Amino acid sequence: MAYLQQAPAWFLWLASLGALYVAAFLPRLLVYLTHCLRRPEDLRLRYGTWAVVTGPTSGIGRSVALELARRGLNLVLVDLDAANLHEVSGTIMSRHAVQTMAVVFDLSLVSTPKGDEALRRLRDAVKKLDVGILVNNAGIAKPGAVFLHEADVEAWVRMIRVNLWAVTEVTAAVLPGMLRRGRGAIVNMGSASSEGINSFPLHTMYSATKRYVRDMKHASNLYLQLQHALCS
Repeated sequence: MAYLQQAPAWFLWLASLGALYVAAFLPRLLVYLTHCLRRPEDLRLRYGTWAVVTGPTSGIGRSVALELARRGLNLVLVDLDAANLHEVSGTIMSRHAVQTMAVVFDLSLVSTPKGDEALRRLRDAVKKLDVGILVNNAGIAKPGAVFLHEADVEAWVRMIRVNLWAVTEVTAAVLPGMLRRGRGAIVNMGSASSEGINSFPLHTMYSATKRYVRDMKHASNLYLQLQHALCS
């Protein structure tokens, strides 16, 4: 106690601030650890036998697709490149006893005639399937760290279509079936630019689209997080 009385005011202020941060963060950490330490859930039983993953051919999307297949879920894979879809489908089926369905869909063409046709194919593909999980993973950051006038307007429009409009359209295509069956999970891949950074210079457009993705859960009647189910 004597030491605290002798400590400078700035030290006490910083210590108090740190204590408040730890107090706010600790419950989230405990919940996360609880989810990760408990027994893995049967995703097929809880959500459904099929999952839709956008952008599954590389990076996070590929890892998520492989993990869902390992858990026994059949996959509807959505990407713009048919060859890449064929490759990842072959990889998944060679490792796991699941079915895959490929839908070629350039998400940057959403709300265009070509995009409407691809969206119709996706709707037809999922209509009769027990789709219980949707992973909105596809996203682009191009044209990158530039001022608005330094990039072609169409490049910004493509970013908005992929990161914002496509997330909305694909969710709207899958969500009605989840609501009808009374179960499901929608996982939207966000970005630290919309979570831990109040301002993201030269990436304002990108961070704004990712902020929309983060807040999209408030627009859906059904939003269930999958993080706890994948922690095993």
